[in-house]
Amino acid sequence: MNDTPVSRLQHFPIAWFAMIMGLGGLTLAWARAEALFALPVRVSPYLLGLSTGLFLALGAAYALKVFRHRAAAAEEWNHPVKMSFVPTFSIALILLSIGWLPWSESYSKLLWTLGAALHLMLTLHILTQWIHQPKFELLHLNPAWFIPVVGNVLAPIAGVHHAPLEVSLFFFSIGIVFWPVLLAIIFNRVIFHGSLPDRLLPTLFILIAPPAVGFLAYLSLTGEVDAFARVLYFIALFFTLLVLVQWRWFLRIRFFLSRWAYSFPLAAVTLATLAMYRSTPNPGFLILSGALLGITTAVIAGLFARTLVSVARKEICAED
Repeated sequence: MNDTPVSRLQHFPIAWFAMIMGLGGLTLAWARAEALFALPVRVSPYLLGLSTGLFLALGAAYALKVFRHRAAAAEEWNHPVKMSFVPTFSIALILLSIGWLPWSESYSKLLWTLGAALHLMLTLHILTQWIHQPKFELLHLNPAWFIPVVGNVLAPIAGVHHAPLEVSLFFFSIGIVFWPVLLAIIFNRVIFHGSLPDRLLPTLFILIAPPAVGFLAYLSLTGEVDAFARVLYFIALFFTLLVLVQWRWFLRIRFFLSRWAYSFPLAAVTLATLAMYRSTPNPGFLILSGALLGITTAVIAGLFARTLVSVARKEICAED
């Protein structure tokens, strides 16, 4: 295989931005823990700087791919599986807007506006593709399909600070309605039509994200932990247990960039648990949030180190 820099750029995947989602989620989790527990050492500013710097670097690399290898980028955007990872870029923008909110409201608003507008356009485009294109088969379905549509539920977390309440409710409504629809057909696929291939097996962790982020968004919109909020939180906690008891399946697969699918959902349920403890100071949530923060930090540190090894070995940005 030709291993020139040009060929590696041609195969630079959009799924790289899942790394920013994971690091961004970890940044928010540490920021929440630092504020809640008055920690003497602050980790989140360094994580925010790392997330922002990597986003700019990855964005520049992907823009170069689009400029030099437009056909390869278009093929990725229209691929029945890979197209679901395209909105990781817009979600990364929204997450960075949340992270930057305590530091610069104007910068946060710019990132949120760009991210929310782009994500809405991607949602409309991908839904239209799902409805009208004959290329989709049931075996293409996997939990990454949550990303383009249900990802809208993330927008209200910073959106309540940057836009009228109705705008945040609009995004929340899209995500919260499509979540059970996609959840049902995804379980139909994995139960009756065979297990996911190894490359996509890590996307099972994405089952955690919609209810966990939905809980955080609902809390931002209403300011209270009511019965519906608790339903969202506890189903997120259940999905966390569901994937953790399957650890043998996840350990046996070799490293793919898709393993970054572990990161953001774990960060999301950690954030949700920290929010539960703040709203309902139960010592059980305190212990659980500390455990989840430790697990999430360790997992993302391991993913980051393993990704560096894969980059050094030229295992990433290679033809499928």
